[in-house]
Amino acid sequence: MKSVKLMVAYPQPKDAAAFEKVYQQEHVPMAIANLHGKTKMVATKILQSPQGEPQYYRIAEVHFPSMEALQRCAESAGGKETLANAAKISSGGPPVIMIAEEDTFTF
Repeated sequence: MKSVKLMVAYPQPKDAAAFEKVYQQEHVPMAIANLHGKTKMVATKILQSPQGEPQYYRIAEVHFPSMEALQRCAESAGGKETLANAAKISSGGPPVIMIAEEDTFTF
C-alpha cells in the first residue's frame, strides 16, 4: 500500500536539550493542532550512524491519504505556520523538507 508523507529532517542542533524542549512542548503540539488531513505522525530521533555523527538529529514524518490532502495542508495557514516554526526551531541550520511516496510491507 502506498501513502504520501511530508518529511522534515532537522540537522544536529547547537543544544540538543534546548531543541528537545521546544520541539516537544511547542512544535509537536502545533503540528498536531494545525496539520489538518494528516493520518499519522512519526517523530524519529537519530541515535547513531555507522558513518560517524549522524547528519540529522530528528526526522519527522507526517502522513496523508493523498498528495492533494498534503498540498491542501501545506498551503493552509496552519501548515505554513507549522513549517515556518520548524525552520525557526532548527538551531543547527535549516531543516530539509521532502515529500515522499512510501511503500509499506507488513510481515
